[in-house]
Amino acid sequence: MKAIAVIPARLASTRLPRKMLREIAGKPLVGWVYEAVRSSPLLSDVIIATDSDEILDACHTQGWNARMTSSIHRSGTERVHEVSNSIAADVYVNVQGDEPLVRPEQIATLLEVMKNPAVQVGTVKTPCPTHDVGNPNAVKVVTIPDGRALYFSRATIPFDRDGTGPRYFKHLGLYAYRKPALDLFVSRPESALEKHERLEQLRFLENGIPIYVGETPYDSVGVDTEEDLKRVTEVLLKR
Repeated sequence: MKAIAVIPARLASTRLPRKMLREIAGKPLVGWVYEAVRSSPLLSDVIIATDSDEILDACHTQGWNARMTSSIHRSGTERVHEVSNSIAADVYVNVQGDEPLVRPEQIATLLEVMKNPAVQVGTVKTPCPTHDVGNPNAVKVVTIPDGRALYFSRATIPFDRDGTGPRYFKHLGLYAYRKPALDLFVSRPESALEKHERLEQLRFLENGIPIYVGETPYDSVGVDTEEDLKRVTEVLLKR
């Protein structure tokens, strides 16, 4: 199974401006992500896909594999699709450019899901830390026993009506797709739930494409705010 990873990296971001180039110990955020993904022995290639000359120049200066993609893309998945049109692979792994704590074990879990040839889209979950259960920046997911996702939400799902203490699972920013799933994604307009939640994976569910979810014990921190950047910096410097 040939798998390549694509790291969508755009310079414009609303909550944390220019976050892809924010430095941690002298290295831009996108570089930490790239080197973390490169540590996986299961990937044939890793590509940073950007729409920014500034990011492209920073990558080339460091010797990181990067290419320019269209500025009209509205999501990371659309950027991955553009790469899939020119590079053949069995599976395309989408690693969010703000996930510097990604681990090779998480990528291995994701690719294990994709060993089933019937799976078109895969992703990863981890037990949700208590402090993230009510955090809308930490996306929650509920699945059925075979791993198929029922729903992703920024809300706290499932709702604990009777106080029984359900297990909550946090969705991590890793996806794997086969080419037909990417083709379908870009052929459909933004879906209603996708628009409300601001979660692009909901477009697959609303168009009848199941998403299967592997479980990993390893948590991660996506960088969306200054506070997230501080948390990630502390972890990386300790490493």
